Amino acid sequence: MHAVRVSNPGGPEVMEWAELPDPIPRDGELLVAVEAAGVNFIDVYRRSGLYPVPMPSIPGMEAAGRVLAVGPGVQGFSPGDRVATAQANGTYAELAVVPARYAVPVPDGVTSEQAAGVLLQGLTAHYLVTDTFPLRAGQRCVVHAAAGGVGLLLVQLAHRIGAEVIGTVGSPAKADLARKAGADHIIVTSEQEWGAAVEAVAGPNAVDVVYDGVGRDTFARDLDVLRRRGYLVSFGNASGPVDPIAPLTLSQHGSLFLTRPALAHYVATVDELRARAAAVLDLVANGTLQVHLGARLPIRNAAEAHRLLESRRTSGKVLLVG
Repeated sequence: MHAVRVSNPGGPEVMEWAELPDPIPRDGELLVAVEAAGVNFIDVYRRSGLYPVPMPSIPGMEAAGRVLAVGPGVQGFSPGDRVATAQANGTYAELAVVPARYAVPVPDGVTSEQAAGVLLQGLTAHYLVTDTFPLRAGQRCVVHAAAGGVGLLLVQLAHRIGAEVIGTVGSPAKADLARKAGADHIIVTSEQEWGAAVEAVAGPNAVDVVYDGVGRDTFARDLDVLRRRGYLVSFGNASGPVDPIAPLTLSQHGSLFLTRPALAHYVATVDELRARAAAVLDLVANGTLQVHLGARLPIRNAAEAHRLLESRRTSGKVLLVG
């Protein structure tokens, strides 16, 4: 098979298209022919060394395709089944080994590209609004990078709940996407200071929750727009990791709550993973949740996909296809 290989941490240029031995599924594993693989910031963090992983490695955690073979001890899956995963390793490849406990069935009505395009970010958006801060109708939220992969899904889910959604985007071109997804107010950060713009819409200290996947560039200002005992949900580092913060700072801003969630802790069991994945994929199948593909490239062009993602010029999901 061919796969993208990273031998040392670095920029996108360290990814090479290489011929490697076909993997063999071991106990509890599936061998999957990858039809589409999702590109996510965690792939960038691992490639760059921000999140250290053993090298050499094949990037990618998210993919969808068909089961070719099952290893010993696997129950519930058979060759020919359509599956997706957001927790595998090495999905930037023609073939990937996927632990069966991390695989979910792909229902009829959802394509492999949709499944790979929505699973990791859809699971993330789902737990953010249902568990991390259970958003309710009438509450007010800020969604940063509202035209990004997670952002567009977050906006749709928050709008479906009945919350008032304030979305920040980096350019006027992205504003229409966030608005169509259901954002009530759009702030273009290249044209205005977003914190002041939020206050102009909502008033001072009037936001119930900020969902922030940007990180360093937005974190400090997030604290200013929240209501007393509001929630700051910092779930990503697109602009870099957040600087350390003293707990007293949260008190000074109104006894705020701060959390840094991770997907693995919200899909910690097979039952939880499959229930959450079924909820997300069913919304895609019935047309309630739209998957916006911002870029679609061959797997061998993963370096270009990473450059696009890191430039923050993309909207929606960046996808690699076999």
